Amino acid sequence: MPSVRCNNCGLVVQVPADGRRLCGCGNWLSGEEPAIEPIILDDDGQERWPKIEGDLSSIERLNNGYRRIRKEMSKAIVGQERVLEELLIAVFSRGHCLLVGVPGLAKTLMIRTLADSLSLSFSRIQFTPDLMPTDITGTEVLQEDKTTGQRLFKFLHGPIFANVVLADEINRTPPKTQAALLEAMQERQVTIGGSKHRLPDPFFVLATQNPIEQEGTYPLPEAQQDRFMFNILVDYPEEEEEFRIVEMTTANHQPQLERVLSATDILEMQDIVRKVPVAPYVIRYAMKFTRLTRKEKGTVPDFVRDYVTWGAGPRASQFLILAAKARAVLHGRFYVSSEDVRSVAIPVLRHRIITNFNAEAEGIKPEDIIKRLIELIPRDPNEKTEGKGVKV
Repeated sequence: MPSVRCNNCGLVVQVPADGRRLCGCGNWLSGEEPAIEPIILDDDGQERWPKIEGDLSSIERLNNGYRRIRKEMSKAIVGQERVLEELLIAVFSRGHCLLVGVPGLAKTLMIRTLADSLSLSFSRIQFTPDLMPTDITGTEVLQEDKTTGQRLFKFLHGPIFANVVLADEINRTPPKTQAALLEAMQERQVTIGGSKHRLPDPFFVLATQNPIEQEGTYPLPEAQQDRFMFNILVDYPEEEEEFRIVEMTTANHQPQLERVLSATDILEMQDIVRKVPVAPYVIRYAMKFTRLTRKEKGTVPDFVRDYVTWGAGPRASQFLILAAKARAVLHGRFYVSSEDVRSVAIPVLRHRIITNFNAEAEGIKPEDIIKRLIELIPRDPNEKTEGKGVKV
């Protein structure tokens, strides 16, 4: 079969002479396109193709940094491979994360270990019912200049002025205090007394939440949940992983973590993620996940109409593409495929789909809706989706 270079991502794909094949970036290649000749570089006859144009050295550097961070975090965190990958995808995508899990699953330790493996400032805020917004953002105090005798207001920075902010048990404080994070998460600044104060860059809010104890708590409003790029479910460890956790934590074990990346490195890698090209088909593929959850707009599957009250907004489509870009780069690719979108669909959409009473009565969760959408939405752009009814 002739080999054809994709004009979108530069990947070389073997295509039947009289047919076509889907490239990993979502672009369809035809066998009628002119084939390229391979370049044989090694002595064993292995074919080597010309390098893909683009910042491949940056991709390799980011991929190497990702592996080094995972190696350092594995010194203190056992297992939770999926959680760690999703956490790092959010970091390189310039997003915030909400970690949900029962007590004792090392959510706080995971975030602290991530901060320790990076040369970033870290701050922990323990959310309690009596916490006030100024306890997070900071406040202005009146101070007297001993030299001139003048009294001036001076702004004292709160704990939110850090690169990595751990919002521990975020649902245990009233909405008034929770709302103090809204401007910081979206605009990356806080406004006190009419003055704007920029937050350090990079800036991440990594919040934790306990899903089993809701008495006396204040569930996050949908508007604030939407600010989080990922809703990451931290599950129980496997048997062997739990054995290693018990063995490690009951001995005199103090892991020594090395700082892998600096703030400048993180900013450069975030810029690399933004530069990753995305084929129009992949963007439309991601949009289908969000648009098919809105029963007020167009034709949607039967299970969405039966179980969903509110669907995902445009921010979900943006985060799907950003997360897919980051995942592609972390796996050493300079293009985004439909598989990248499917891999990040659940953590992006889990907290953006609001189910109704029928779903609660039948035990249908947002994850079930997303999994059905993954099965329903075709990978072939020529196949139609709308109008299909699927039972959950």
